[in-house]
Amino acid sequence: MARKKQTQLEITLVKSPIGYSKRQKATLRVLGLRKLNQIATHKDNLVVRGMIDKVSHLVVVEEV
Repeated sequence: MARKKQTQLEITLVKSPIGYSKRQKATLRVLGLRKLNQIATHKDNLVVRGMIDKVSHLVVVEEV
């Protein structure tokens, strides 16, 4: 039986979180983003999409 390949999301931190709330900084940490222009790859699911939505003004997202 063939499995449907789950899409991956490539998340890039493009704006500094300095001056934003601790919750937004923590969300970036959970996503694995610590430095500017750093890229993290995650499976596309609702949890990750929710985190991206909360910090969408700081990141750029591309489907891989």
